[in-house]
Amino acid sequence: MYGIGEDRTDDFGRACLMARRFAERGVRYITLLHSTRDFGNLWDQHKDLYEGHKNNAEAVDLPIAGLLTDLKARGLLDDTLVMCGSEFGRTPVFEYQDGNEGRLRNGRDHNPHGFTMWFAGAGVKSGLSYGATDDYGFYAVENKVSVHDLHATILHAMGLDHERLTYRHGGRDHRLTDVYGRVVNEIFG
Repeated sequence: MYGIGEDRTDDFGRACLMARRFAERGVRYITLLHSTRDFGNLWDQHKDLYEGHKNNAEAVDLPIAGLLTDLKARGLLDDTLVMCGSEFGRTPVFEYQDGNEGRLRNGRDHNPHGFTMWFAGAGVKSGLSYGATDDYGFYAVENKVSVHDLHATILHAMGLDHERLTYRHGGRDHRLTDVYGRVVNEIFG
């Protein structure tokens, strides 16, 4: 179910199984990082994007599906938020190598302006697509979610009101979401 025992999926499959076991025992926050044994974290594709992302997707697809299926079968998905994302996306155009007369690197640069994350469980509506980018996929143009909004939404899914976590220090209010952030209630059923 998790791809354990298969070369490409074994490492991440074991991490997903361990995450399910932690969730069963009441651990409230679990982070998984996908990287490869031989090459480190290869999601940052400035070159060879197609082959790199294809290999990464093949390594995580089965383990993630196994984790979601297992959490649902055990009744844990109702109150467990599963989130997949990173700190930025990729530009919608290929990147050229600097200092090499504009040679195509077949990769893409960082793009913090419009990218995708997905959520499952914890009352999140299944199959919902929230937000949109421009026609090029470069900038978010509809239902933008800031980092502060993302954090407020995650805390909400964990049963915490980010506005009640305010404390005063140095003459200024502070929160985990700074003093910003709106829960994206539209994603919850």
